[in-house]
Amino acid sequence: MKLIYMAVLLVVGYVWPEPNSSAAGSRMLSLLSMFRQQGWTVIFASPAEKGPHRFDLSQWQISEEQIQLNDSSFDEQLRQWQPDMVMFDRFMLEEQFGWRVEQQCPQALRLLDTEDLHFLRLARQQAYKAGRDVTLQDLHSEQAQREIAAIYRSDLTLIISEAEMQLLTEHFKVPQELLCYSPFWLETKPQQGLPSFEQRQHFVSIGNFRHEPNWQAVLWLKQQIWPLIRKQLPKAELHIYGAYPPPKATQLHQPKEGFLIKGWAEDAAEVVKNSRVLLAPLPFGAGLKGKFIDAMTQGTPNVTTAVGAEGMEHQGAWSGLIGETAQQIAEAAVLLYQDESLWQQKQQQGFDILAQRFASHQHQLRVWQQLMDVQQQLSQHRLTNFTGAMLRHHQHRSTQFMAQWIEAKTKLAELKQNFAQQETTDE
Repeated sequence: MKLIYMAVLLVVGYVWPEPNSSAAGSRMLSLLSMFRQQGWTVIFASPAEKGPHRFDLSQWQISEEQIQLNDSSFDEQLRQWQPDMVMFDRFMLEEQFGWRVEQQCPQALRLLDTEDLHFLRLARQQAYKAGRDVTLQDLHSEQAQREIAAIYRSDLTLIISEAEMQLLTEHFKVPQELLCYSPFWLETKPQQGLPSFEQRQHFVSIGNFRHEPNWQAVLWLKQQIWPLIRKQLPKAELHIYGAYPPPKATQLHQPKEGFLIKGWAEDAAEVVKNSRVLLAPLPFGAGLKGKFIDAMTQGTPNVTTAVGAEGMEHQGAWSGLIGETAQQIAEAAVLLYQDESLWQQKQQQGFDILAQRFASHQHQLRVWQQLMDVQQQLSQHRLTNFTGAMLRHHQHRSTQFMAQWIEAKTKLAELKQNFAQQETTDE
């Protein structure tokens, strides 16, 4: 009987996917689904603890494996799995595990998924906290050096936003052939039975509280924006949802002010669908914001900042209104909440954006084809990336020696502890 070879994808995950907690979780599931549809065997491995909201990957016949940081046990796991492709979920995982993959599985294509450009988000965060525009010094940070080095060391990197593609290729001169534009993609079937303008009420804000831009948006709403809205709409409420709300967030709950911290949403689509306007005044950030995909899908217009809408507009049209100051955002929110004609126009623009920019058929086949092209010409592809080879030689040496030193130190500490316990027992 002829054996059928099944290609194997190993995903080294920063966290276990939580599609109802973050856009990153939803996007990861889209990528995993693509490989499963193509008949690949998928192994998802992570050093993170499994949270209560994680997606059960076993229902997709995806193997879930626990791995250790700075531990040679991962080498043995690699030898057992023998993956054809390894996807690192964020650059930190490429730094930690990339050199081991190269040693144990040199022919495996190394794929990096940035989720968003962390260095860009950090640069904007630093500028925001300093009350100024982003400078070259902010952009050219150690974080940028690390992240772009990981891009060069990888065979291909998935980039979620066209704005980030442009930044990497035009400003940092990263070769186009090392990058693959891979935004959110979804089936854009028209939603049936969505509530009308009149059937909806109140404002909603949603986002994982562990994500700093979301938390800063909540603070901005509480301290400056919501009081301005509430003056003009005294009966309106703002319902704020998000996974992992810390005590500092729940302390902001003020029912008398209509400012309600709701926490985890069992059904995010439902709470967004029944709200009239989504508020997402993100003061900084990067990548694409999944909350807007959810809002557009449910026909809920939004108010955000230029950073919030970055990479998601279509031919200058947006599924809501954009403001940069508390006053502008508040005025836009009140206008959109009260003007039914404008609300319907923005709702339709949201449907158009989904169809024109994020339809599955526009992206999935293209992304898959680029992956297969690189895999089939992997040796030649690597020869054209001398910078990547040079960075692997130097960076992986230092990362390797650091990891081995940490592992040896940990084992020595364990031996000392065991020896001490034995001496106590003998006494």
